[in-house]
Amino acid sequence: MYKKYKSCLPMLVLATVAGGAVIDARAQSSVEVYGLVGAYAGKMKRSGDAAAVTQVNGGGLTTSFLGFRGKEDLGGGLGAIFSLESFFRPDTGEQGRSAADPLFSRNAWVGLEGGWGRLTLGRQSNPAYLAMLQLSPFGTSVVFSPLVLQTFVANYGSNVLGDTVWNNVVQYTSPTVNGFRGTAQYGPGEVAGRAGVANVGLHGMYTSGAFVAALSAQRLRVNVLTPLALEQKAVLGGASYDFGPLRVYGNGSRTRIDGGRATRTGDVGLSVPVSAAGTLMAEVARSRIEAPRLADARRTTSSFGYGYRLSKRTDVYAVYSRDKRSDAASAGSQAVGLRHTF
Repeated sequence: MYKKYKSCLPMLVLATVAGGAVIDARAQSSVEVYGLVGAYAGKMKRSGDAAAVTQVNGGGLTTSFLGFRGKEDLGGGLGAIFSLESFFRPDTGEQGRSAADPLFSRNAWVGLEGGWGRLTLGRQSNPAYLAMLQLSPFGTSVVFSPLVLQTFVANYGSNVLGDTVWNNVVQYTSPTVNGFRGTAQYGPGEVAGRAGVANVGLHGMYTSGAFVAALSAQRLRVNVLTPLALEQKAVLGGASYDFGPLRVYGNGSRTRIDGGRATRTGDVGLSVPVSAAGTLMAEVARSRIEAPRLADARRTTSSFGYGYRLSKRTDVYAVYSRDKRSDAASAGSQAVGLRHTF
């Protein structure tokens, strides 16, 4: 199956670019090819691991991806839009974050937009995850951001169930009014005879100058493609403020499964520009996990890093992370990486 995807992808790129050129010549339409390539090298060890692993891996501060997006002007302020984005691993050349990912694992949707907002259908990134780009000094990194690690990454507890991308989603995003933009999601579980097996999310983001705040609430009944025996409810909120000499971040979340596991997470961070191109970053997240008939568990994850912009599209960085579970010894990871956007 991988070979099939590998052989089809270059053809898809050429067809998309060529198709875009033809469409541009005939109507008010556009197609764009874009993406990011990133990789890091380091010695990685989580709390509870038997030994560290020395590795060269794809992604790092941002997971590598290739994307295609387009828009056609339908008149009257209405536009047809689409996005197709595929994660890939530049360390091995493989498609997806893992072998379990579909071809267009990052986004695959089509929709309409106008002055009233945007309506899209398909596989779509979770807005709670996207908001973390503004709520963590390490952005949406699934390798180095303590907030993202403890929220979405299985090896760090995955306090919020489900992927950072939801399948089968109908999503409405409002226009930005006085700095506020809202998003509502509905993802039917597609289980015959069980219309109520669905994921629902409500998200809001407010921006006013140097201040950014976000709040998300979701009910998860389907984990990727598998219906859950019991639903999980999750609320995440956070804010950041740029004081000029530094930017500070603060976040909190709670999750609960009725009669089951519950979590509370607190997170703080800061980023400090030390030159026109260099920035110091620090962040720590701490979670408390409660489960029936088990002692409460805790996990603390922290990261310290330095990023340096070589150009508008290319940067390098170095990160040291520390991880500690209440039932295991602490462990450290260190890595250096490079990103390039196109």
